Amino acid sequence: MPGITPLTYQILLALADGDGHGYGIIKEIEQRSGSASAPSTGALYLALQRMEGEGLIQEAPARPGDDARRRYYRLSAKGRRRAEQESIHLAVLVAAARDKKLIVGGAS
Repeated sequence: MPGITPLTYQILLALADGDGHGYGIIKEIEQRSGSASAPSTGALYLALQRMEGEGLIQEAPARPGDDARRRYYRLSAKGRRRAEQESIHLAVLVAAARDKKLIVGGAS
């Protein structure tokens, strides 16, 4: 199974603990990876559209009292499985990098 793009993985991570909307997803990516890694609004919404078409995410109900224009998204079962698979794949790569002394110290 081919890997997924870093942006796709970041979006899956952002939605792993609950529904989210575009601006909230961008803010979580900024918090985790820094503002230089945050996608533009256009790139995010293109990725969300593609991911929805692939069945990785689905639209979630709007929250009562929230702006009606705001769309919420959630992981589908397929999206959660894909995020889990990619996380395992990345963990194996990070372990190999540690074994080769490319990563020194840090969290285990």
